[in-house]
Amino acid sequence: MDTAIATSNRWDGGHSPYGQTWQKLMMWFFIVGDALLFCGFLASYGFARLGSADWPNALELFSAPYLTVMTFVLISSSVAMACAVGAAKNNDRAGLIRFLLLTLIGGVFFLGMQGFEWAQFISEGGRPWAVPHGDRLFGAYFFLITGFHGTHVLIGLIVLAITLFKSTSGVINPNGVEIAGLYWHFVDLVWVLVFGFFYLI
Repeated sequence: MDTAIATSNRWDGGHSPYGQTWQKLMMWFFIVGDALLFCGFLASYGFARLGSADWPNALELFSAPYLTVMTFVLISSSVAMACAVGAAKNNDRAGLIRFLLLTLIGGVFFLGMQGFEWAQFISEGGRPWAVPHGDRLFGAYFFLITGFHGTHVLIGLIVLAITLFKSTSGVINPNGVEIAGLYWHFVDLVWVLVFGFFYLI
């Protein structure tokens, strides 16, 4: 009976019924909405590809080993971010700073590699309205999907830089670090989907 009353009281207002902060809950809402947007882009890409008789093979335009290294770098940064969250919960400032730096370095490295990939594609004639060969819609989807993801990575780097600054100059906020980690893991997961669906399939 007491358990039922306690459970009921959790929904009476003034606190989170699931024991989560409002910031983390809002981040989850954002992630779900953003994931649906990415799914819409990928579904639209799949529809255009199935309806085209001259769709380019992505692996003929881009280097598979290069893309694999990009993916490895981003996944490694996600591992470093998970370690940073653990360090924050253990109030380990030195570990938190170290792992946040590693995450930032991985993100910057990935973004630089993506920029180089864009530069190579553009130098070969790739544009949002044209490609070296094949259906020109490929170029539009390439810049849309990879550019949208790259923008998310850039935003993530800004968030991580702010988190690092706060961690070095003030009290460690495990909840803030965890929220930043949620966003970064989401960005990494989306890239895995883009890598598999856009480049490999």
